[in-house]
Amino acid sequence: MDKQSNLRLILAVAISFVVIVVWSKYFAPEPDINKPQTKTTQQANTNEEVPNSALNTLSSNTNTQASVNDEMKGIPASIPQNKEVLVAIQSDTFDMDIDVFGSITQVYLKEDKYIQPHQEGIFTHLGRLFGMVSGENKKLERLPLLANNVPLYPLQMIFVDKQYNEHANNTKFHADKTHIIVKDKPEILTLTQDLGDLIVQKIITINPDMTYQAEIKLNRPIHYIISNGMRPNADSESYVFHGVLLQNISGSIEKIEDGDAKAEGQNFSDALYLASVDRYYTSLLFNPDKPIRSVTIGAFGKGLPRPFINVQEQNEIFKGYIGPKDYKVLESINPHLTSVVEYGRITFFAKYIFTLLEWLYAHIGNWGVAIIVLTIIIRIILFPLSFKGMVGMQKLKDLAPKMKELQEKHKGDPQKLQASMMELYKKHGANPLGGCLPLILQIPVFFAIYRVLYNAVELKNAPLMWWIHDLSVMDPYFVLPVLMGLSMYLQQSLTPTTFTDPLQAKVFKWLPVVFTFFLITFPAGLILYWTINNLISIIQQLVINRMLDMKKQKEIESHKHKKQIRKDTK
Repeated sequence: MDKQSNLRLILAVAISFVVIVVWSKYFAPEPDINKPQTKTTQQANTNEEVPNSALNTLSSNTNTQASVNDEMKGIPASIPQNKEVLVAIQSDTFDMDIDVFGSITQVYLKEDKYIQPHQEGIFTHLGRLFGMVSGENKKLERLPLLANNVPLYPLQMIFVDKQYNEHANNTKFHADKTHIIVKDKPEILTLTQDLGDLIVQKIITINPDMTYQAEIKLNRPIHYIISNGMRPNADSESYVFHGVLLQNISGSIEKIEDGDAKAEGQNFSDALYLASVDRYYTSLLFNPDKPIRSVTIGAFGKGLPRPFINVQEQNEIFKGYIGPKDYKVLESINPHLTSVVEYGRITFFAKYIFTLLEWLYAHIGNWGVAIIVLTIIIRIILFPLSFKGMVGMQKLKDLAPKMKELQEKHKGDPQKLQASMMELYKKHGANPLGGCLPLILQIPVFFAIYRVLYNAVELKNAPLMWWIHDLSVMDPYFVLPVLMGLSMYLQQSLTPTTFTDPLQAKVFKWLPVVFTFFLITFPAGLILYWTINNLISIIQQLVINRMLDMKKQKEIESHKHKKQIRKDTK
């Protein structure tokens, strides 16, 4: 691989990254789980069946699989449309609604960090800055986490037996209390549903930390499925994982993303938890004493995952949580739940970066400053690779004139040109991959930091200083994106490059403008990292350039000295 190929590769990586991020953020379609359903759609949902793949785990009381399938036909997989609130639960930090069918139909967050004004579109924001858009982008009274008109809510139960299920869908629960205030201790709620010869009791303990325990008691065994609900819909960002995930006892994570769920359903066993997630929030269930024996993920609409836990016991206990994917909160509930904070293929590495960032915040007290210190630490660790890459690129730059001579000399003979170039590299100790490979090896680190900062709910309403009041949304005055673009341009001007192709040179020159324009609405915390990273790169490049200049000067002086000695000895 020659120098031009290295440069093309770097350009390709940079441009591909911009294209992927921009497409995912601005253009990629996202399934809407909150879209109001038409009457026709609702009727269709009512007639939907529980996925046949779930039946295999629920057939112990039937003679044949065929008889189970016949029994299951027509069982609705959607919650009854009556969302009348039976129990209203209030606390200082959250509210919760439980409907007359025993499902949690809404959870509201009330803490100040979650009810700040949502990030507006770039043009609306610009219009507001220049006084062309009237009104105020007000903060919410409380933030609803769950979508409306979805076919599944947390703690929704569906009976395998069609007749019981129809009866349950037309029989309301009774509650021992209809209004609960949660302060500094757990509150217990008992819901009862009388289905004649079957009595269903849900004993729900609501804790001040937004966790709850649901003890399901039946007066006799009967097969049913229960759900942790569809994913929260409080954040519409598309460049993150949205869907359902679970961890099995071997430690592996299974993920079913929005749009990927299969109509025939997917079965999993021995799950440590079942979680529906968006960028910042989750709704999950787990069994505190044992793995969940059987889980089925069905599909709704355009491949939206619909999670169920298969239950055959007469009495069962689940613990649940509906709230932010705060790492420390999840860890305090159950250490396994920290894997709900998901960073994609680089999760194993990104977790260590987040742990370091969190440790820095604990000692510094400011997330923005913690990001700056984290960036400095990472760049110090990666300096050997950066140094090797920069030195390699400088060597290739120094050889550029000789390479051009070879290209002119062997214009019509590519094989001879390649052989001559390799001989030139060998003679001067240059490696055609020397400038590119060390930089490419840093890309996983960059993406890990990117995913950590982009997904960290801890950054919501976290200030830096002055005009940056929330690191999870864009810089309101675009100061950081402009600084990022300028620092990228300055870094570019200091980095040794020699383009023989004018088009490549123009593309490379405009990269800072492209990055600034397309990343201008990204979270300020992420832009802060990029800006500091660029500034450190500039300092490193200046130091390396100075070192190389001094080395060259010494070599020149040494050469002159040797030449003078040879002259004097004649």
